[in-house]
Amino acid sequence: MAEARGSGRLALAAAAFTSNWRNPNLRRAQLSFLGAWTAEWAFTVALGIVAYADGGALAVGLVGLLRMVPSAILAPLLSPFADRGRRERVLVVVSAARGVATGAAAITVALAGPTLVVYALAVLSTIAATLFRPAHSALLPTLCRTGHELTSANVVRGMLDSVATLVGPLLATVLLAVADVSVVFAVAAGASIWAALLLLRVRYDGAPRAAAPRGPGLLREAADGIRAVAGRPDLQLILVLAAAQSLTRGALTVFSVVVAIELLRTGEPGVGALMAAVGVGAVAGSLAASFLVGSGRLGGWFALGVALWGLPLALVGVFPEQAAALVLLAFIGVGNALIDVAGFTLIGRLAPDEVLARVFGILESLVAVSIGVGALLASALVQWFGVEAALIAIGLLCPVLALVAWRRLRRLDRAVGDLDGAIHLLQRVPMLAPLPLPAIEQLARGLEAIAVPAGQAVITEGEIGDRFYVVESGHADVVGDGRVVATLAEGDGFGEIALLRRTRRTATVRASTALRLRAIDAERFLLAVLGYAPSTEAALAHVGDELDRYGPREPLEEPPAP
Repeated sequence: MAEARGSGRLALAAAAFTSNWRNPNLRRAQLSFLGAWTAEWAFTVALGIVAYADGGALAVGLVGLLRMVPSAILAPLLSPFADRGRRERVLVVVSAARGVATGAAAITVALAGPTLVVYALAVLSTIAATLFRPAHSALLPTLCRTGHELTSANVVRGMLDSVATLVGPLLATVLLAVADVSVVFAVAAGASIWAALLLLRVRYDGAPRAAAPRGPGLLREAADGIRAVAGRPDLQLILVLAAAQSLTRGALTVFSVVVAIELLRTGEPGVGALMAAVGVGAVAGSLAASFLVGSGRLGGWFALGVALWGLPLALVGVFPEQAAALVLLAFIGVGNALIDVAGFTLIGRLAPDEVLARVFGILESLVAVSIGVGALLASALVQWFGVEAALIAIGLLCPVLALVAWRRLRRLDRAVGDLDGAIHLLQRVPMLAPLPLPAIEQLARGLEAIAVPAGQAVITEGEIGDRFYVVESGHADVVGDGRVVATLAEGDGFGEIALLRRTRRTATVRASTALRLRAIDAERFLLAVLGYAPSTEAALAHVGDELDRYGPREPLEEPPAP
């Protein structure tokens, strides 16, 4: 039994990667993320070295805060653009802008230009980087059909993030050994441009969206994202823990420099080596995280990932040896992989699709502020108490918060499991099966449970239709023109003809046994089914077939206008 379960998990893990590769849109979107985040990590190493040469550990912390504050302010204000239309177009623009800014930084360093110009370009590059992940995170659910597929996509993206965490610093280390910082900036610029080119070829059937307001409407749209978070305590919890992890991440940008140069005395290449150790752990963690596909415990794994971001840092403060530091920082990479899969999947499941990019924009704003605060806090603690004490103090934050949040996260796992059950029921209805995950998830959230005793009519021929029904359990007879023309069972839907044709009910549906139904109101049903071409075609074809089978002999009068 255990061997069979293990084989099943391995098959699910392998399918997570192969399904993304076979889907050309997912493949291009994922590779673009690899390019963007390889650029980010290489850029971070190079900028840290420039800042340290300019003013020591305090300068590294101040620059970290300087580049994050504008991003924190602008991310929630600009992320509504990704909810207004095609999200991949936003990604193309920010990737190209990032490549140009990083390339200009490379030229400035190569010509021994002012360091302040490099810092200003770093701010511009970071603003673009901050907008990339919200738009990309909101794009992935649109390219998926089920929660399982979204988890798979986040597993693959987490793996690529981990690869970037390894390749970016490692590439910077190699380039610094044979060249200078300007070459690292130039390579990072090239990776960003490559990401933009890949996204130009992404094609998908987008959701219908309301016309974009102009001017002050942008602020109102940003406020909608804040309200979506304010009304969902579980989403707030995920964001708070993500902010704590990001504060630790900001501290790591400082610790990677001062630990390598001051504590371990391995010099500038040692900075890249420490960050590369994080990448090694992240790659290993991503391979392990691929087994989370199909898991109902994403909240628990998220808590573990948050804890692993801090505990290794505290232990480095206790055991300040090079070998121990490399091994311990690898566990941070493992935690990062768990957060990428579990955290982003949970946010994608908890937030409404129409404001999803804005919610991810709020996340990025929190991340940016937390990274900046973490960098500055780490610098101050190093100055006041020394490197070891600073490592221990900041390293204990995430484990303590993860422990406090454990029970709520496990309750969240059970709620998501119930939602998946409702989605699975809806996907058994042929006209609903083509819907992408955000659309069918919205239907599942709005389901109404109805119990009908045996012998009672659910709908009656000739009445006005106001809901669509799916049989959860039991059986029902479809009666048309006084005769039973069909029998409905678990997973069958009915009531769509009156809604799609805007006519009265064409048949009576009566419970032949005790029935448990899930109902969707007419407006929600029509918005979802008619909002996507594949589901519209399936629905209209189905209605035509059903009318041929048991349509009434006499035409029914049209229902009164609403």
